[in-house]
Amino acid sequence: MRGKLESLFPPALFVLATAMLLRGTWARGSDGDLLGALVLLAYLGWLVLEIRITFQGATEETSSGDRGSLQLYGMSRMVVLGTLVTLTPVWDGWSPLRVLAAAAFLAGVVLRLGSIHQLGRFYSHRVRTVAEHRIVRTGPYRVLRHPSYAGMVLAHLGVVLVLLNPVSPVLFAALMVPAIIWRILVEEETLMRLDAYPAYAAGRPRLIPAVW
Repeated sequence: MRGKLESLFPPALFVLATAMLLRGTWARGSDGDLLGALVLLAYLGWLVLEIRITFQGATEETSSGDRGSLQLYGMSRMVVLGTLVTLTPVWDGWSPLRVLAAAAFLAGVVLRLGSIHQLGRFYSHRVRTVAEHRIVRTGPYRVLRHPSYAGMVLAHLGVVLVLLNPVSPVLFAALMVPAIIWRILVEEETLMRLDAYPAYAAGRPRLIPAVW
């Protein structure tokens, strides 16, 4: 029963996020904030591009150890997104800083999707290994251990700044970033059991070059 509920968690978040993004896109468009509406629409497109992974089963799973990190990570993301689509931004229009923030959002999405593509069948929203699991060292994985999470952080930093309000940056820093860090640490407990991973990890930062 618990496994069934956990398998339903990503699809449920997808449905919730889709509803929030459609509401936010309509609100921003109604207020004449074209850039804000476009960024939220692009966010929705990002979710759609990950839809296969969101709804896929774990039929090839050989071990799993989420330890609640998926739920914490997912809910913190929804809380941040909820404030972005319900609160009025402190700025609108096409100011250079706002356009730069939108570019950061798009760069983060590209980094995340590119990282997912590099991992192929080894990528999942759940912490697990699969049969014949191997370490991917190509693309962004040449530089970072967890570029998909780096892309997630960058994308949300960008969208938080595009739709800047007094609440979202605080929740992003206090909830979502720690949840992602916890998720990475939990994930690495599983990955470190793979023979080649400790050597791979020793030469690469987790999330940000020269920082962590």
